[in-house]
Amino acid sequence: MPLPTSAELRLLEILWKLGEGTVEELLRASGEKPLPNYKTVQTLLRIMERKKLITHSVSGRAFVFIPRVQRREVNRQSVGSLLRRQFRGSRTELLLNLLDDEDLDATELDELEGLIRSHRTAKQTGQKKVGR
Repeated sequence: MPLPTSAELRLLEILWKLGEGTVEELLRASGEKPLPNYKTVQTLLRIMERKKLITHSVSGRAFVFIPRVQRREVNRQSVGSLLRRQFRGSRTELLLNLLDDEDLDATELDELEGLIRSHRTAKQTGQKKVGR
């Protein structure tokens, strides 16, 4: 699956929230003032359809766009791409960069520790991964 561009990701975020939508509905749900250009959004949706990120059905004269990919899929692919490009595939390097972030507070550190513990326990007992 090709990764969505930032503009495509914004549209996917709206579609994930709505479940489906026409161009008009996507424009209104964007919350942007002024609204994005109709033709630009229409072009982006066509590109996204070619990339198999979305599909559409027809309702009357309107195309209703539906996401074909889930947020979790896109996030996993994006993190994988980031790991390969920036951190030579090292999850440890990525985590160290996150931990070095001065904005990381004690609450977030505790949450990360808990998540690591849960994942470790699940892996040792053969259970499914614990997600957010």
